[in-house]
This record gives sequence, structure tokens and C-alpha cells, in this order.
Amino acid sequence: MLTSFGQRAFVLRLQDLPSPRWKQSATRHGCQILVDQSRTLKMWTCPSGRLQKRQCRLTLSSFPSKFAQFSSIPRRGKFLQLEENVKKPAYMARQVNQCDGISIATDLIDFLNASPTAFHAVDEAKRRLRNVGFEQVSEKEDWKLEAGKRYFFTRNHSTIVAFAIGNRYVAGNGFHVIGAHSDSPCLKLKPVSKVTKAGYLEVGVQLYGGGLWHTWFDRDLTVAGRVIVREDKNGTISYSHKLVRIEEPIIRIPTIAIHLDRTVNSEGFKINTQSHLLPVLATLVKAELNKVAVESGRAESRENNNEQISTEDSGKGNLKHHLVLLQIIASKIGCKPDDICDFELQACDTQPSAIGGALKEFIFSGRLDNLCMSFCSLQALIDATSTESELEDESGVRVVALFDHEEVGSESAQGAGSPVMLDALSRITSSFSSDSNLLQRAIQSSFLVSADMAHAIHPNYSDKHEEYHQPKLHGGLVIKHNANQRYATNAVTSFIFREIASKHNLPVQDFVVRNDMGCGSTIGRILASGLGIRTVDVGAPQLSMHSIREMCAVDDVKYAYEHFKAFFQEVGHLHAKILIDDI
Repeated sequence: MLTSFGQRAFVLRLQDLPSPRWKQSATRHGCQILVDQSRTLKMWTCPSGRLQKRQCRLTLSSFPSKFAQFSSIPRRGKFLQLEENVKKPAYMARQVNQCDGISIATDLIDFLNASPTAFHAVDEAKRRLRNVGFEQVSEKEDWKLEAGKRYFFTRNHSTIVAFAIGNRYVAGNGFHVIGAHSDSPCLKLKPVSKVTKAGYLEVGVQLYGGGLWHTWFDRDLTVAGRVIVREDKNGTISYSHKLVRIEEPIIRIPTIAIHLDRTVNSEGFKINTQSHLLPVLATLVKAELNKVAVESGRAESRENNNEQISTEDSGKGNLKHHLVLLQIIASKIGCKPDDICDFELQACDTQPSAIGGALKEFIFSGRLDNLCMSFCSLQALIDATSTESELEDESGVRVVALFDHEEVGSESAQGAGSPVMLDALSRITSSFSSDSNLLQRAIQSSFLVSADMAHAIHPNYSDKHEEYHQPKLHGGLVIKHNANQRYATNAVTSFIFREIASKHNLPVQDFVVRNDMGCGSTIGRILASGLGIRTVDVGAPQLSMHSIREMCAVDDVKYAYEHFKAFFQEVGHLHAKILIDDI
């Protein structure tokens, strides 16, 4: 039987689990059984929730009696909490919060694997927001907002803005914003992607952003994105967009053999992005055989139904794209190839994201820049607004905005250079007052964190970093500085962000680019100059930025999440104490 354990918490060792089946599940999902001071049994599971779908029960008689001490109870993520069942002497599962580095990293892995494109990233963000009670609003309709409630909207399904309104909010109060971006460098299919050369079917692609394109060679690739589909319902034609992701590898960009490029190791791997960066889809011979089989099947089907056979059955779209590609896409989304009107597709790596390294300290994945910051800010907003008490004393509005097209300059209808952020702040303010002057007052009481991944010092290229500004993995968020305003950080915003870290015992680092090197930029300066809002540029350190496969540290994901959550909870009070332009 369970007895009181005072103020301590305990965890079961793997060998203490009551059956081999439990041990197998624990090994596969990284689970622990916790017992807290209230004698509540808790079981931690991976965020995918696969273990939660089982009928997991521990009876009092089967529960072991030996415990190993556990120093603290984590604060966020997902637990299975086992509570006494009134009808039976058993314990049933429900979710509660927890926090440790592996759990938040595992949740990030799930987010990354669900987000091969910006469209999918926004779709996954929507799913997570809805699951915790955020309400979707449309920019096409009037907004009827209430204090203490949580909302989100999307633009182009590739940009998303989520916000939680404090219970004490009144029009004119400030906004506490974290901005990140949903896009990453990639290869996007051209409007006419049909290329046939040397007996191969290839896919024409165009460069999106500044990727390390040599890393895309010899990878097992696929395609994902959105498709515009024609639908005929009861004689009424309509058009909808559907997300598509082909799971299996269907394209590849092969390198040329060293026997045909003898200087590649001495002079470097040099590519012409127009001629050499073409993924192979199929061979012409196999494609023709497949086409004959498909057309024979169509002819037989139409003959059986006494339908006329058309010589133009392949559809107009096949003039632009290979039929085999359209067939794969149509099969995935459940339509006919002829119903595909257009699409926005990109090449994607099929290798899933993973936690790696000898000590399981790294995350290996594509698109860490910038889905890592997108996830951390989104999860921080969710957890910083998950209970009524979180917003009870909040007088401002907590906001997360994930923008598309940062990698190509942000100048689009849904980029950070568009009116999307100003529109959001304006509509929130006007929902509570018709006084148009209150928005300007609110912006001067607001604070923006521009969150974009940072360059960690590379052990093999340490001379590329300024001597006294060398961000390290496991070192916490990096505050980015640039005197020429490539970053929007100044002394005031840097101090505020650093002060929050200090209060919560979180590490923080600084980055300045070498004087003899060019400096990158982010959405920070775009939003700061467009809105006139105080801004700090930050990011988690990473290696292999803009490669098809990047890496960062598990610890830094945890630090970023905790820092962003603390930002939402603390910045309103701290910002009010900063006296700069006050009379």
C-alpha cells in the first residue's frame, strides 16, 4: 500500500516496473513512474501520446514497494497521472504538466517531423493551439474578442498569429510579442517542372533562400506542400487547397562519380545550380511502361462503361509536370490527376529528425532554422496561458507570430514586412475601444522578441567568430548585436531580456559578427522599423545552419522554451519600470 512521503518526490527504477510489458513500454518511450507528496502516482510519457492510448492500469497489489529518490518534479510537458478509481482499486491515466530537457526536445522532434513545409508547420501549430482551447478567428470577419480568452488566425496558411488577452487588459495596454518564421531554405518545384534528359525524368526546381545546396546531393528526397484541387459536388465546382506530403523517397540528386571529376577533393565540389541541381524522378523507359499500363486501364474501364476514349486524357497539367508525379500526388490526396489545378511543392529530406550524439545531447534535423524557435515560442505561449491564473493578473496581450518568407526578405503579403502584425495589433485594440490613438500608445508600451537561430562557434572554424563573442552549444539563448542595425537589439532591450534570464537562473550569451565579415539579419529590424516597437534579436545556437541537416543542443531547446515562457510572465512588470522617454 502507498503511504505518505512528506515533501519528497520519488521515481521508480526501470527494474521496479510490475511487468515485462511495462518495462518494454518504458524503454521504448523513455517513461518514468513518479510518486509525489500527495501520494499521486504520475507516469511521464513521450509527447506523441502513444502510450496514453493504451488501457494503462496499475493495481495496488501489483505496485512495487521500492523507490529511488527523485529530487524534483518537472513542470511542463505531458505526464500520465494515475488516480484512484472509485469503482475499482486501480489508477487511471490523465495528462498534467512537466518539464525537462529530453521531454521538450522530444516534443520538438514531433513538431519538426510534422512540418516539412511552412504550410505543414502552420497546420501543426493550429492543431496544437486548438487542442488547448485557442479559438480561430478569420481576417475576413469581424472579431469579437474577450479579455481572458485565447485566439489565433492564419494568412495564406503559411503565417500564423496566436494571442492570449489578459483578464485585466484594456485598450492601450501593451503587447508582449515573440516573432519567428515558418520557412527554411529549400528547393521548390518550378511552374513547369517537367524535364526529360538522357533517358531520365527529372524535376525542375528553383532555389528558395540561401541554402547550402551541396548538402542536398545524395539524399533520399520527397515532395510536400499544398495543392489546389478542383472539386465537383452535385454539379457545383469549387476549389480548395489541400496539404500533401509523400512519405516515401521519390526523388534524388546524385553526385557525379569521382572518376569523372578527379579534382573534386582538391578543388572542392563545384555545382551549377541550374544544370546540376535537378532531382531524378524516374527513368523514361519505366515511365513510358507505367503510362501505357495506366492508359490501358482507363481505356478498359471506359469501354466497360460505354464511354468515349479521349486522346487528351492525360489532362492539361501534364504539359507542365510529369504524369507519374501527378499520379502520386493525386493518389495521396484522393483525387484524379486532372483535378489538380496548381500546386506549391518543395523537395524535402525523408530522414526524420532525431536526438543524437554519444550522450544524447544533440538534435539532428532539417529546418531547425527556424522551426526550433517557432516551436519554443509557441509552446511557451501555450504553457504561459494554460490556466486561468496565468492570465488573471495579466494586463497586456501575449502574442506569438510565425511569419513566412523570412529567408527571402519578408516582403510578401504574409511576410514580416507585410501589414499582418500591425493588422493584428490594431484589430485587437479596436475590439476593446474605437479610439484610434490607443494603438500608438499600446505600441510604445510593447516589447518584441525576434527569435531566429544563432551561429554557434564551430570547432573546426573557430577563427570565423569574433574573439569575445563565441556562442556555444548548451550556453542558452544568444542576444544578437549589430551597430549597423542588422539586428534591432539595443541596451534597453538587451537589459530587459537579460534581466528575465537572471531572475530565472537561465544562461544567456552575446553575438557580434567580426568586423571583416558581413552580418545576416532577421525579422527583428523589419518589425522594429515598421511598428516602432522595442525589439531584441535572440536565437538558440546551432551548427550547419542552412544545411539540409542541421544540429543544435537539447539543453538550448529547454533554455529557449523556459526563457520565452518567463518572458511572457515577467516582461509586463519589468517593462513598466524602464524609464527612457518619460517626462
